[in-house]
Amino acid sequence: MRRALLVLVLVLATPSARGEEKGAAGSAKAAPEKAPAPQAGAAPAQPTDKPAAKAPESIPADEESCASCHTTDESMTLDLAGGEKLSLYVDRDAYARSVHGDMLRCTDCHADMDYPHQEKPYKTKRDMTVAFYEQCKKCHFANYTKTLDGVHYALMAKGNKQAALCVDCHGAHAIGRPTEPRTKISETCSGCHKGVYQTYVKSVHGKALVAGNPDVPVCTDCHKAHDIEDPRGGALSLRTADICGRCHTNQKLMARYGLSTNVVQTYLADFHGMAATLEKGKRAKGQGLLAPGCTDCHGIHDIQKVDDPTSPVVQANLVETCRKCHPDANRNFPKAWLSHYEPSWEKAPVVYAVQLFYNFMIPFMLAAVVLQIALHLWRVVVNR
Repeated sequence: MRRALLVLVLVLATPSARGEEKGAAGSAKAAPEKAPAPQAGAAPAQPTDKPAAKAPESIPADEESCASCHTTDESMTLDLAGGEKLSLYVDRDAYARSVHGDMLRCTDCHADMDYPHQEKPYKTKRDMTVAFYEQCKKCHFANYTKTLDGVHYALMAKGNKQAALCVDCHGAHAIGRPTEPRTKISETCSGCHKGVYQTYVKSVHGKALVAGNPDVPVCTDCHKAHDIEDPRGGALSLRTADICGRCHTNQKLMARYGLSTNVVQTYLADFHGMAATLEKGKRAKGQGLLAPGCTDCHGIHDIQKVDDPTSPVVQANLVETCRKCHPDANRNFPKAWLSHYEPSWEKAPVVYAVQLFYNFMIPFMLAAVVLQIALHLWRVVVNR
């Protein structure tokens, strides 16, 4: 009995080859310790014929393990089935400077990128972009839901893979704040809308923006950023007075350039603005654009100063502008419109005099009518 117990103790105290392998695997996960220096004259360790322990099928990649491959070789690419080469290099410094650099790890966005990597069914680079489109909604759900009402999402839903997605505007790894610098916004849109951008940079707004003026509107100020409407539907033209009025009714902003803040007020007060207000229902249903909005006269992306020779509202070009809606307009036709001027003794004195007359006569006549009714009632009561 004592002999049997002694044998059992010796067996348990002797580590098996399998136990040694498990111990080595476990030590790899712990903090590495400095190996003891080999004794003098000791033979070097010989490689073993036993296979190494099988690695787990899925190891969540942390930032350092991803960076060890993807930030070291700029020429590292992946051959896609469609013949394109997908770059796998990530500029580590650019990502560190991005808005996500101090808060997101690689696997927060690339959650399905297990190690060793599995082959993905991406035929083109665009297929991969579309596949990762909805990763952004995990953090930016409010903006993601806005895109569902935008023209870009509508085009993508119809099968147009070239419609703009999050990374097309914001980038993938080197994502900066969208308004820094402000000029970058319109440059980003030019990636798809190059012709519109070239027209815009020649306008009064575009020239000022390129010169570094932060006060002028960029694409997203008029079209919005995520829930962008299709301008061809007519809905955008319904809001031109509101859109333009955001800047042109700002007294502090307009004072810098000596511009009037009454442009929206005078537009809504004349026959064009009144007709546009009354016809909003018809215009929303696509039944016609009978009353012009701001962009119908001043232009859309090619807006110039009102005294610029190429401006559609300068006196020499005004007749042609009016003929867009009034084909029979003659040279005297524009004189019936006061532009955005309010009547004064200097501008349209006859109109101003008539306005003063009515401003005095209408209250006087109303007061006289009220007085007459009051006297009549008083006489009725007295005669009783």
